[in-house]
Amino acid sequence: MDRQTLIDTIRRKQSFLCVGLDPDPARMPAHLGTGPEAVLAFNRALIEATSDLAVAYKPNVAFYETLGAEGWDILQQTMEAIPEGCLRIADAKRGDIGNTATRYAQAAFEAWNADAVTVAPYMGRDSVEPFLAFEDKWTILLAATSNPGAEDFEFHGAEGGQPLWRRVLEVSSTYAGADRLMYVVGATRPDWLAEVRAVVPERFLLVPGVGAQGGTLEAVCAAGWAESLAGGLLVNVGRSLMYASGGEDFAEAAREEALRLQQAMAEELAVSR
Repeated sequence: MDRQTLIDTIRRKQSFLCVGLDPDPARMPAHLGTGPEAVLAFNRALIEATSDLAVAYKPNVAFYETLGAEGWDILQQTMEAIPEGCLRIADAKRGDIGNTATRYAQAAFEAWNADAVTVAPYMGRDSVEPFLAFEDKWTILLAATSNPGAEDFEFHGAEGGQPLWRRVLEVSSTYAGADRLMYVVGATRPDWLAEVRAVVPERFLLVPGVGAQGGTLEAVCAAGWAESLAGGLLVNVGRSLMYASGGEDFAEAAREEALRLQQAMAEELAVSR
C-alpha cells in the first residue's frame, strides 16, 4: 500500500485505527478452547468484526513465537485473514545488519506478506536500509516510545544536547528509501509527540498507547496531526478492544469499541487544522 492509497483509505473509512492482534490465551474467551487454533479463531473473529472500521492491523510476532512451530502458521494465516485494503504490520522490532537484516525483511514481507515491519534503529543505516530495499513496503522505526526504559537511551542527550530519538529522525531521513519510513511514537507522551511531528511533518506515525495504557485520542490528534497526510497517524489500540468482553460476544464488543473510536476519528478528520 503506497502513501496515497493509505491516505485515500483513511479518508474513505473516516478512520486511522490500527488494531493490535496480540492474543493472550489467558485472556481469550473460554468458549474458543485452547491452543493455536483458538488463537486463529479469535483473530479471525476480531478481523471480521472490525475490518470496515480499521485501516491497519498489527500482530506482535512474539505472541505467535511463543506458540512454537504452529505459531508461525497462525501468524501467516492471521495475515492472510486481513483483507486487501488494510495495512498489515508485522510488529517484530527487528534490528540487525547485512544479510541478517535482509532475511528478516524477507520473512516479514515475503513469507508473512506484511506491508510494514517495525525495526529498531540502534545499529544504524545498515540495519534499516535492507528493509527499505523492498520498494513497495514500509519500514516503521522505533523513535520515542512510552515505556519507562525509553529514558535509558531514547531520551538521553546526544549531539548538541538533543535527545537520541531526534537524531534517529534526522539521520534516518537521509537513508535510501526514506520516503517509506514511518515512526513509532507513544501516545502517553503528547508533548514529545508534538516535537516529533515538528521534525517529521510529512511522515506517518504509528502511535500505540491509546486505551489500556492511558493515552487519549484527543491528545494524540492535537499533538501529532499532519493535515497533508489525512492526519498522518495510525493509532494502535490493542487490549481495550481485543478484550472488551471475555464472553461469547467478544467480537461484537470489539466492534462496538472500534466503532466508538472510528466515530471519534471521523470527528477529528472533520476538523480543519
